[in-house]
Amino acid sequence: MTKPSHQTVMHTDENYKWKAFAAIAISASTQVLSVSMVFVALSAIAEYYGITLRAVAWVVIAQNLAISALMMPMGRIADIIGWKKVHLTGLSISAIACIITAIAPSFELMLFARVVMAVGISMSTAVGSAMVVAVFPSEERGKAIGSHTTAVAVGGASGPIFAGIVLNLFAWQALFWIIVIPLVISFLAGYFVLDDRKLNQFRAEKRIPFDFIGALLSATAIVVLALTINNPLNVSWFSPLIIGGSVLVSLLIYSFIIWELKITNPMFDLRMFKNSVFSKAVLSRFTGFMAINPFRLLTPIYLISLRGLNEGTAASLIFLTSVGMAIAAQSSGRLTDRFGSRPFTIVGFSTLIISSLSMVFISESTPLTIIAVILLMQGLSHGIWGVSNNSQIMGSVPTSVLGTVGAFSNLTRNTGNVTGQALASALVVAIMTSQGFDIPLSELQTTTGASTAFLDGWRIAYIAALILSVMSLVVSILTRPDFEKKTRTNLSS
Repeated sequence: MTKPSHQTVMHTDENYKWKAFAAIAISASTQVLSVSMVFVALSAIAEYYGITLRAVAWVVIAQNLAISALMMPMGRIADIIGWKKVHLTGLSISAIACIITAIAPSFELMLFARVVMAVGISMSTAVGSAMVVAVFPSEERGKAIGSHTTAVAVGGASGPIFAGIVLNLFAWQALFWIIVIPLVISFLAGYFVLDDRKLNQFRAEKRIPFDFIGALLSATAIVVLALTINNPLNVSWFSPLIIGGSVLVSLLIYSFIIWELKITNPMFDLRMFKNSVFSKAVLSRFTGFMAINPFRLLTPIYLISLRGLNEGTAASLIFLTSVGMAIAAQSSGRLTDRFGSRPFTIVGFSTLIISSLSMVFISESTPLTIIAVILLMQGLSHGIWGVSNNSQIMGSVPTSVLGTVGAFSNLTRNTGNVTGQALASALVVAIMTSQGFDIPLSELQTTTGASTAFLDGWRIAYIAALILSVMSLVVSILTRPDFEKKTRTNLSS
């Protein structure tokens, strides 16, 4: 029996399209909120446990590390057993992990709970993009991705504001108690609204075996890569541990490539990289997300620990990034459907270059209005290039592999995040340590010379972000998606 086409099914069930999107969007916003709120809480967490910047950075890095390692395997598992089932299981795990985080008596247990939560987030996130793209017709791919990105931006915008309000009234543990409520709502919405039959019509009809070896090789490579970049033991970059880690990563990646090309049903079909649009879009996505992470990791520390702002004021400034992202994502998604993605990736990455360069010149006395403008600009850039870039990736492959490619797109984002966060943290810590400052964040403002050392590391981190932004722009200029011409031609006719 022939399966109904994507376009036909969606045009005959307009109501379901938006109901399903709402259920997915609630989950996406909640999961992102649970991550973004932690950035504002880092200083409070560090003070509560009496730890340094190097240690508290692992609250973010460990979670993103686990998400990145598990994203592809979870996406593949979802293709085998069903997107809805994996999505709902992920929400359940996230809720349980939040409770453990809230009651953790030690930093080690708290860190473990964040890793457990990463398992849940990776499950829901792996299938989110695929489900959204699947319930919209192909000519509305930009609208679908833009709307989904807006939902993500809402979560990103709500996280800092939510954290700022809660931290002004309660201890940081309250954040994780409260977030359980929207996670439960997300589960109920997904359970009662999402239709397995409609979602699964775009998955492969034949159930194929799970590639355990490929999953193990890819996850291990990502973990070793992040550990090597983070240098948690603070050894020399030319030490046997760092060199050995680099060699091990290379061997793992090589083994993964050989294995995936050898087996009949690989976890991820590497032959898709023969598609020039796909490979270039993935590369610019990776470097783009690496470039934006100093904004996420370092800005809250700068505002709260160095400038002495309270969490609410800092959250209000950081809020502008997500506001810009939400505005740009919604508009760029619809414009991408009409004019193609390439112009918007170019504009987006160009704006990211300007905002990264501006951050290089920030000092202790920079007016907060200037910082606010830069953060808004960064959010606008992210919304513009993020939607158009993801549209290129999802549009360059057949609908039969949307689940796998959606997970890979999210993996690319999260690998870029964890690598960018690790790089930014390593650069700042290296500069501060070289100047004799390995201190708790609470002492950053009061210790003579510490703020200067932090800003020296800050500038190096943003110079690295600037270089990565330029790389993304160059690659996006070279990316010419021919499939968009065909789509626009069909729409006009």
